[in-house]
Amino acid sequence: MHISSSPNMLKDTSVTPNSSLSSSCYSELVMLLEWWSGTECTLFSDEATVNTFGKEHVIIILNHNFEIDFLCGWTMTERFGVLGSSKVLAKKELLYVPLIGWTWYFLEIVFCKRKWEEDRETVIKGLKRLADYPEYMWFLLYCEGTRFTETKHRISMEVAESKGLPKLKYHLLPRTKGFTTAVQCLRGTVSAVYDVTLNFRGNKNPSLLGILYGKKYEADMCVRRFPLEDIPQDEKEAANWLHKLYQEKDALQEMYNQEGTFPGQQFKPPRRPWTLLNFLFWATVLLSPLFTFGFGVFASGSPLLILAFLGFVGAASFGVRRLIGVTEIEKGSSYGNQEFKKKE
Repeated sequence: MHISSSPNMLKDTSVTPNSSLSSSCYSELVMLLEWWSGTECTLFSDEATVNTFGKEHVIIILNHNFEIDFLCGWTMTERFGVLGSSKVLAKKELLYVPLIGWTWYFLEIVFCKRKWEEDRETVIKGLKRLADYPEYMWFLLYCEGTRFTETKHRISMEVAESKGLPKLKYHLLPRTKGFTTAVQCLRGTVSAVYDVTLNFRGNKNPSLLGILYGKKYEADMCVRRFPLEDIPQDEKEAANWLHKLYQEKDALQEMYNQEGTFPGQQFKPPRRPWTLLNFLFWATVLLSPLFTFGFGVFASGSPLLILAFLGFVGAASFGVRRLIGVTEIEKGSSYGNQEFKKKE
């Protein structure tokens, strides 16, 4: 198997404290998918591509159609040992999400307001910080910018028609600025782009709430590897390359809808016990004292203490519900409507 001799292959890949923290936090949600709901994830790719997983810096392009697409991505990064060094170009609103948003603030996640005129300098600065990241890093991009809905798709295709771009059936028009900037800033660090097209068997549309209820899903992920040197350096040509990629992704989705499968060999990377052990450790450390404290509060008979404890439990429940709400498609942002409003 050929291994790229790019500079990132020579870097120190020792585990950083930030990586350990992020891996421990993300593992809590991955545990829910893998062990609580028992959801299966199958890769469709080729052996040469799978053999590079966890051994190089890459940019990941993932379709944004499902509420738990990020969780399926985290599951794969965990199975290939790069969960802790997973990064993402994320909307700034996620900073205010309990647990995930708060920890992301310290974990070199690149945040944006999704207004390129305001984001350009922030995004470039964040990407340059990742250029010398010591561990093998997977940097996730949702090039569509927002989750797929029928309304957003209609608007997006009107924009595509006005710009003379090919229409897509299963995706929104990709926004090229983030992609071309990431490629420019990380060239010399990143070895390849992994294009990932995700779908679920049985035409199911899973949710994080469904995962919490223990529902089992079967996820299929088609992964294609594109060496970075194959992507044009010119910004306009790189943007055209991305539009072509999304036409190919559309064709893959059409094939899946008709045949129920993606092309390529099937791989089922085994789940590792780390996520379960991590959950059990923190459950023992945090929940046991909490239950003991709660029992003591109610045993005390103090109305003030009982109300304070119930308030804490209520705040924690609200935080969990807020986290779930961020993943729900029907509560998604109106991002993507700007061009349509301008046309009106």
